[in-house]
Amino acid sequence: MLFDAKRNVFYVSNIVGEPAGKDGVGHLSKVSPDGKLQAAEWVTGFNAPKGLVMHGDTLFVTDIDRLMAVNVESGQITGTWLAEGAQFLNDPAVDEAGRVFASDMLANRIYVLENDALTVWLESEDLLHPNGLRVEDGRLLVAGWGRDIQPDFSSKTPGHLIAIDLKTKVISDIGPGEPVGNLDGLESDGAGNWLVTDWVAGALFRIHSDGKVEQLMDLNQGSADLEFLEEKKLAIIPMMMDGKLVATRLDGAT
Repeated sequence: MLFDAKRNVFYVSNIVGEPAGKDGVGHLSKVSPDGKLQAAEWVTGFNAPKGLVMHGDTLFVTDIDRLMAVNVESGQITGTWLAEGAQFLNDPAVDEAGRVFASDMLANRIYVLENDALTVWLESEDLLHPNGLRVEDGRLLVAGWGRDIQPDFSSKTPGHLIAIDLKTKVISDIGPGEPVGNLDGLESDGAGNWLVTDWVAGALFRIHSDGKVEQLMDLNQGSADLEFLEEKKLAIIPMMMDGKLVATRLDGAT
């Protein structure tokens, strides 16, 4: 989910069918800040939409093997780019130049939309089956799912946070690189640390800049791509297996 401060509304992606099913039943919803459903099927025409990122008045949405653009004023799909060879596009992020990056969790790839073309930007096992993305300080931060994904979507080795230099594409660990979990959502906490969800175990972590991990919440399986409102210290977490959004205030946490 994603908060649009200009319009004071949350956008929520709904897979509806199977996470990799090209069934045309996926859609986006609009939810008010007080948790009321404003439009259940605000934008339709997706297969299994997942990550969301805003650039100007355009909302970019990953949808299995394509990146799609929505004009948030009209609610119309304005662009579709096929990611050649993609298996499971997950989360997008945008840099200062307007480039849109998208993780492919299963293919161990990151794609980039630049000059109206969507191409592979980086492919490596060291991406740890990338899920959540975030651009900060000349780096692309990646929430790694882990190594050796199993049929049940767990991994033999849990993932951790990594950083990729946007200029050199050099991959480095944040902290000691020790296993943390099957990481999904990734947001800044506004204090130099990051809030990260673990989809398989069901948890919300704070990961400090030195890699120290602090568990903030124990959740059900399916805790997905969260949003964090820094001014309100409010984390809103989509619970994918439960069909609900959970909000928690992180007052006084350091």
